[in-house]
Formats: sequence, structure tokens, C-alpha cells
Amino acid sequence: MMASIQNLIADNHFVVFSALKVVVVIFLALLPMVAYAVLAERKISAYIQDRLGPNRVALPLISSIPIIGPFLTKLGFWQPMVDGVKSFLKEDFTPAHVRKVYFWLAPAITLIPAFLTVAVIPFGSTLGNEKMVIADLDVGILYTFGIVSLGVYGIVLAGYAANSKYPFLGGIRSSAQMISYEIAMGLSVIPVFLLVGNLNLSSVIGYQTGLLHILGATMPLPNWLAFKQPLAFLIFWVAAFAETNRLPFDLPESETELVGGYNTEYSSMKFALFFMGEYANMITSSAMMVTLFLGGWTLPFWGLDQPATSIPMGLAHIGIFIGKMLCFMVVFIWVRWMLPRFRYDHLMDLGWRRFIPLTLANILVTAFILWVKR
Repeated sequence: MMASIQNLIADNHFVVFSALKVVVVIFLALLPMVAYAVLAERKISAYIQDRLGPNRVALPLISSIPIIGPFLTKLGFWQPMVDGVKSFLKEDFTPAHVRKVYFWLAPAITLIPAFLTVAVIPFGSTLGNEKMVIADLDVGILYTFGIVSLGVYGIVLAGYAANSKYPFLGGIRSSAQMISYEIAMGLSVIPVFLLVGNLNLSSVIGYQTGLLHILGATMPLPNWLAFKQPLAFLIFWVAAFAETNRLPFDLPESETELVGGYNTEYSSMKFALFFMGEYANMITSSAMMVTLFLGGWTLPFWGLDQPATSIPMGLAHIGIFIGKMLCFMVVFIWVRWMLPRFRYDHLMDLGWRRFIPLTLANILVTAFILWVKR
């Protein structure tokens, strides 16, 4: 009896501790990253268009500090905080003609899956005795695809709930686009797991340790799957743009055709939740690409491809992961301001008639090579 009670207490402690880890990662790491991803987008787009971008918002006390205060103000460091407060203070207007219950649910359904995906991504090796992953699932990639696919329901529901033609067309476009590119994205990672032999994301990172010699090259490359599976990497990368509704795949919003698409009737914080979900999806997509194809937290050239033996080494692994992830984020932003939007039939053609056949061929070739080697 006492043993059962002790086991129950231990299980409760584990659940509480896991919940705390989720809260810490989401509210102390992911939400600030979402906020400052918006700032990065505004500054990078300003640089591309030869503008200054946000450079006026200042906090009374901190901005008076010599050198540091003016530098942070010019950088636009305080802009995300002010924008967040502004979103809360704006009037939350609900049009009379909408389907109100669904209208309120849609933004939350869009945002929550993006946050839940973070739970299985190993963003470091260890820090002390604690593994740097919230839930190290044996089927981590299946969990990821299962959760990410839920996000489209929020967009479709927003289009339906608005009871208006432009949001409805945006919702329909989003559902067709998500289905098309989610199939290609899912098929593109099958060769990865044929090579690794495991669906656990920590095992995928473990497989990518060490160096890779290609065709006797004198300069070895990291043993990352981006070099072993370049086609899968490229397809996954492009599909990530479509899954996050980023240009050139932003047909569900398409301001020139649909005013604003699925979020046309939204305002205030509900409007902001859609864009928080978009940027959170960008972060999680970048993290998945780093994990699956770029070795996660590993960097073999300085011996940083083994689990951490000290806290500084553990922090270095987290920094490596975040650095790789930020590179993908910059590309997400850069592409938006450099490439035009796809025509809708071209978007569907690329997904169904190009990517899916290529991914199937890649699976067959990879399986054949592994069979021959065996």
C-alpha cells in the first residue's frame, strides 16, 4: 500500500515537473522569440527596401542610460512590447453576422498546436542532469505531424465562422494547400528514418554526429542528413513555407485578391493570435529542419557533438541549436520580401505533380541503396 502511494506521489511530481517545463519553455522562450521574430521581419524588410524600420519607441528610464539606451531604441528593441500592449488595449470587435462560438475558438486552435509541437524537439543535449527536451517520445516525428496538422482547422474554422466570402475562400485555399504540402512533407522524411531506423528525434540527432567524407573529399563535412538526403531536405524546406502560409505560398491571406483572407473580420488580440501562430509555426518548422537535417545541437568541428559533460557545454549546445534555427528564420523572412506569390494552379501543380512523385522516387532509391548495402 505504501509503495503504491509513493509511486502515485512520484508520478504526480513527474506530471507537475513536466507541466512546469512546458510553461517555462513556452512563456520564457517561445513567446519572446515570436515577439522578436516580428521585429526581425520589420528590420530585415526595412533593410531590403532601404528604410530604417522601427527606431522610435523608448522606455523612459532605460532609454536615458548613455550609449545602451539610444542603441536599444534605434534597434527597435522595445517595439514588440509596445505592440503587445497595443493589441490588448484595442477594441475587441465581434461583427454581428459571424458565428460567434467558432469565431472565438479559431484563433486559439491556430495558436495552440504550434506551441505543443515544441514539446518533442531536443533543443540541447543535457544541462546538469536534465535532458533538454520536454517529452522525448519514441514516435516524436509522428506526434509532430499529428499536432501540426491540427493548425489548419483553426484557419478553416476562421473562414467558416466569419460568414463572409473572402475569409471563406481563404479557409478553403488553406485546407487544400495544407493537404497538398503536408503529404509531400511527410513523405520527404521517410528516407531519414530509413537511414536512422528510429522515429525518436534524439536518436535522429545522435545519428548525425561525427564527420562525413563524400567521394574522398579532403575537407570532411558534418554527418548531417542535409548532405545525405539533399532532395528530402529541399522538399521539406519548401513545404515548410507552404505549411506556415509564408510567401510565396500565402494564398490563404493573399491581400491583393482576398483583402486579408481568413483573418479579414478579426481585430485586436484575436487578430494578433493568428500572427503569433504563424511566427510560432515558423520557429517550430525551423527547429524541425535543424533537428532532422542539420544535426540539431551538434557541431563536430569543435567536439560539440557528444552529450554535455558540464553546464557550459550544455549551454553551448543550446546556443548552437538556436543559432542554426535563427538562420532558417532569416531565410523565411528574406524570401517573403524577395519572391512574388505563386498563382494558385501553379501552387497545386508544384505540390501534387512535382513534389509527391519526387518524394516517392527518393524513398524507393534510398530503400534500394540500403537493401544493396545490406
